[in-house]
Amino acid sequence: MAFFKRSAAPTSSPSSASSSAPTAHDAAGSGSGNGTPPEYTIDELARAAGTTVRNVRSYQDRGLIDPPERRGRVGIYTQTHLGRLRLINHLLARGYTLNNIQELLKAIVEGHDLRSILGLESAIGSPWTDEAPRHYSYLALARLFGRAISRPALAKAIALGLLEPDGMGYLARSPRMLTAGVEIARAGFALEDVLSIVEHARGHFEAVSDRIVAMVVRELDRFGEGKLPPPQDVPRLVDILWRIRPLAMVAVEAEMMRAMEQSANKYLGDRVAAIIEHLHDAPEDGGAGNAPKAGPRKARR
Repeated sequence: MAFFKRSAAPTSSPSSASSSAPTAHDAAGSGSGNGTPPEYTIDELARAAGTTVRNVRSYQDRGLIDPPERRGRVGIYTQTHLGRLRLINHLLARGYTLNNIQELLKAIVEGHDLRSILGLESAIGSPWTDEAPRHYSYLALARLFGRAISRPALAKAIALGLLEPDGMGYLARSPRMLTAGVEIARAGFALEDVLSIVEHARGHFEAVSDRIVAMVVRELDRFGEGKLPPPQDVPRLVDILWRIRPLAMVAVEAEMMRAMEQSANKYLGDRVAAIIEHLHDAPEDGGAGNAPKAGPRKARR
């Protein structure tokens, strides 16, 4: 959807999106309520909004703010302009482009509530994990993995995005994944083998994720591809999107556990059965396989 194609920026939780975002009333300007509403020259407006005169003129040229009232050769701006500029600053800080903001302002004019729109965007674009990235020096990684952190293994982890070069060390986007790798390596498995499994599994997980997202997109596109749903339907869609996140994770985890159990029974079960059968066939004297076999015993009378 075109509304939610924005540049990378810190995303907000649903609560912060609804509590801190300016409202459509802010975008329209609130006035002072007492006495004469404040008026600004373009320099005063830029200072009050925390922007520059050049930006004010640029936004005006793009139609993001209305032209000022002309009084002779001076343009007079009002609280309406200030509210709109503050809204633009807020959206720019969230990573929206000016084109995105233009579409959002158009949606407000058409009757949408900005809080609902940002809530929908947050439900779609917020991170799916609350993990905080962690920095590790090479020495710290060597201590964790021991000899397992070979140069080829390190290069493989970087290629997979599990580690990112960060100054004199490395950034792990998922410290939990790194901890799991440490435990597997300490159990005696080759780290390169584990990374190969991650590489092989990634394509399958991405295919499953694409199917889940496509299901959500079909729900959104019922109202027209690239168009916002009607204002009355946005809260319902926001609720659906937040509810489907944990449900999708439960479904994927449950299916993974089923597949692991099936594979374990298929491969390890056969191997254990073969070992038991071998033990059953082994000589009773503890394995003297080269000793001559005794002849048949005579039956006692």
